[in-house]
Amino acid sequence: MGNSLKVIVIGTSAGGMQALVTLLSKLPADLPAAIFIVQHLSSDSSASFLVKRMGDNTKLCCKVAEHKAKITAGTVYMAPADRHLLLTEEEMLVVRGPRENQFRPAIDPLFRSAAAYFGAGATGVILTGFMSDGLVGVEAIRRSGGATVVQSPDDAEFPALPQNVLRKVNVDYVVNLDEMANVLIELAHRDMSRSVTVPTDIWQEAQITERVMSNSVMSSIEELQKIGNHTSYTCPECGGGLWELSQQGTVKRFRCHTGHAFSHDSLLHSMSNSLEETLWVAMRTLEERRNILLHMSQNETDKGNRRWASAQEERAEEMKVHIERLRELLAKAALSEEDKLGKLG
Repeated sequence: MGNSLKVIVIGTSAGGMQALVTLLSKLPADLPAAIFIVQHLSSDSSASFLVKRMGDNTKLCCKVAEHKAKITAGTVYMAPADRHLLLTEEEMLVVRGPRENQFRPAIDPLFRSAAAYFGAGATGVILTGFMSDGLVGVEAIRRSGGATVVQSPDDAEFPALPQNVLRKVNVDYVVNLDEMANVLIELAHRDMSRSVTVPTDIWQEAQITERVMSNSVMSSIEELQKIGNHTSYTCPECGGGLWELSQQGTVKRFRCHTGHAFSHDSLLHSMSNSLEETLWVAMRTLEERRNILLHMSQNETDKGNRRWASAQEERAEEMKVHIERLRELLAKAALSEEDKLGKLG
């Protein structure tokens, strides 16, 4: 806290690479701030390839973030695949901690650490994408005195992420990519005299996240009780209990002692995914049971025991009814998800 360095943290997912290339191409080499990027990546993605693409289109130095590396102004650091990126006062942490909002790397941990350590010296930027990862982080930066910038949904290839942030957080700037570079340059040169004290809940959660992700340890129940209230919900990632965090912001948050964290939206989405997986397992189990019953029925028929064979056939038909009901549920769930994605896109 009280850091004289300035950082710009950027979060994006679908459509993000083209947006990043466009934005970075307009920034000068002597930008007096370090830039950190979390782009949602699959675990087998190559951050090096993406960094090279950015480097070919900007005067800024572009690197894949490395654990314990010092922070240097005028440099762009990108989180590698399957690793979270966190900030401390002078260096970055690249760690394989629990997923947040179902993602690793996730936007919220980066933004929260920037808010905790840099306060008014942090600028949070949200670009094109899906879901709501980054929503909590943007609010943390705003509450800590930093600046918040969101790509205009009309300008975003995938407007859902910017829209989700704008629905919940009163941000400082909503701009097109063509205008965003000038805003970031101005913010990087701004006076730091408007610094405010970082809220206690943001600092505490940033410290818990840093310890859990860096040391692969679980939060203690006592730690979670200090920042939230235990709920009757279970974590869809690990099955542990969830605490609703008692923060001053407008966005509801949940965290388990293993370290998984969710916004309200991401928790609902994760629970839906878990339910769908359960339904598929149930359908597979019923299919296997039905096949065994039919096999038993055929064996009994071959032995001339028609009465017992008929009983197994009836049980198999009951299984078929349950299987068809599950198929209908899963088909409706798939159509609902496709319809939702169509509207978001």
